Amino acid sequence: MPESHIISWSEGTWTHAPVSSSAAPGHADHLDVTAAEGSDAWRRTAYGFVHDSEHALLAPFPVGEAMEVSFRAPWDGQFDQAGVFVRIDDEHWVKTGLEYADDHLGLGAVVTDGSSDWSVGHVDDWHDSEITVRVSRWADAVIVRARADDGPWRLVRVAPFDGQAAASAGPFLAAPTRAGLTVRFTRWERSAADTELH
Repeated sequence: MPESHIISWSEGTWTHAPVSSSAAPGHADHLDVTAAEGSDAWRRTAYGFVHDSEHALLAPFPVGEAMEVSFRAPWDGQFDQAGVFVRIDDEHWVKTGLEYADDHLGLGAVVTDGSSDWSVGHVDDWHDSEITVRVSRWADAVIVRARADDGPWRLVRVAPFDGQAAASAGPFLAAPTRAGLTVRFTRWERSAADTELH
């Protein structure tokens, strides 16, 4: 797929319906989505619990393609999160993007293969930016990059991912501790996967 193209919000299917989802006022091509209180995605590791209630708007994601999602959020509620969700099934998925925790904004990824594995680092200077997360699917991996506004791409994660399995991906959000988180998704696009890590 040499050319990139915008994915319509109507092309996706929600894993779990959000409280609301509608065109942003004055921006018909943007989507305002409000998360349910207690929504989250996690499996077992360290906490012992399984949370499978995230709001992810997913479309097919074959090997050889990349998916990009851009968004803005207020980042003021504990564990507020948004980004890209990549899913094979309940036990095999990746969520990657930003999460606000303990007064810091973190850029990271949760890679789940039966149990979840979380990597994260602070990006407090990204707080007021439009964030773009890009995930490329290779035959045996997903490559995650992110940037703030038009800044440089930052490599976030290289994670193993089954190239033989059918997968889907798209924007996601979750609000584990509060009601009222609304994320404005400004773009959803697919293109050819990145071919290099550096």
